[in-house]
Parts: sequence; structure tokens; C-alpha cells
Amino acid sequence: MEKDLSNYRKTYQKGELLLKEVPENPLELFQKWFHEVDKHFAEDETNAMTISTIGLDGFPKNRVVLLKKYTYEGFIFYTNYKSEKGKAIKANPNVCLSFFWHGAERQVIIKGKAEKIPDNLSDGYFESRPRGSQLGALISNQSEIVTDRVFLETKLLNAEKQYEGKDISRPNYWGGYIVKPVEIEFWQGRPNRLHDRIRYLLKEDYNWQIDRLSP
Repeated sequence: MEKDLSNYRKTYQKGELLLKEVPENPLELFQKWFHEVDKHFAEDETNAMTISTIGLDGFPKNRVVLLKKYTYEGFIFYTNYKSEKGKAIKANPNVCLSFFWHGAERQVIIKGKAEKIPDNLSDGYFESRPRGSQLGALISNQSEIVTDRVFLETKLLNAEKQYEGKDISRPNYWGGYIVKPVEIEFWQGRPNRLHDRIRYLLKEDYNWQIDRLSP
């Protein structure tokens, strides 16, 4: 099988990113971009992000998860702590997050360290989830091999009967991580592949060094 993709072309011309106009804190620029994409490019799932981890087998692995909160401290998402990504983070908390908002021709790449958030915060978010999502988290041994889909659907039906009329507590193997950034790069597509790239590096004094990178 072979397909030549060399003639795939796209012209980027929807915006610019100038060093003289960016804020001192990258989280302020992230918030600005996020709100603009969320408002003007409804076709993008704005909070969908790729998280990259180094697996126990030594290979990097990417998967898409949903950002659930961001603060000046970092970026929060939720998962099964016993999943493949959870085990990878436990062994090596250095991760990379990336957002690609194709409608706005923008990309954000975040390097940082992931750590579990406090249990009470995970409890609060779990309680806010739809009941079906709560049950799904309860019955899924994420990343483990299953025989077929019927096995999962049967587990779900059994859980629905077991918890009928009852509150569902967050299982201790499920919860949130916060990724605290040490580097954030903002990419804005520009014509002739001369894209704007602004990188923020966290320094020892907790200030950010800001540089323009060659495209």
C-alpha cells in the first residue's frame, strides 16, 4: 500500500503572534486563545488535547483526553490511575500536552510534570459527572484486555441494578491529575510556512523567559 501525500497543501493566514504583544505569563495567553477558539470556531472541540507519556516499555504514546480545568498552576484532566497512562505517569511524571485548533490555525504544546490532585477535588468532579459516566468509570478496568463488548455491557447492566437508587462514590483508582507546566509553546500558522512560534520557559525564580523560535 502506498499513497503520495506530497501535494497536500494548506495556506495559513488567519492570524499572527507577535513577541511584543504577548503577556508575561503564558497562562494568560492560553486563556485568551482558548476563549477565542471556543467562541469563533465551534467545529473544534476546544478542550480536546493530546497527552504524551513515556510508557513502561520505553516508548512514547499519545492519546486524546479532555481538559477539565486550567488555572495559573496548571492543566487538570481525569483518568483511571491504573490505566496505561496512569502507570506511565507514576513511573515518569514528565508529560507533554498539545492542543491543535485547526479552525484558528493554532497549536499549543505544553511540557510539564503531572501529579495527582487532592482526593476532595476528584470527589467533587466525580459527583458532577452524568450517572452513566460514573458507572463507566466504576466498571472499566481501563487498558485491560476484554473478551468482547458484551462483557462490558453485561458489567454495566449489573452495575446499574446494583446501584439503582443509590449514590455512586468515586472509586479510589480514578481521579484527576494536574500538569504543572515548565515550558509552553504557542504556534500560529502564517503564510509561506513562516509560522509564528513563541516559547515560554519557566526559570528558577518562577518567572518566564519568552523567546521567538524559527518556524
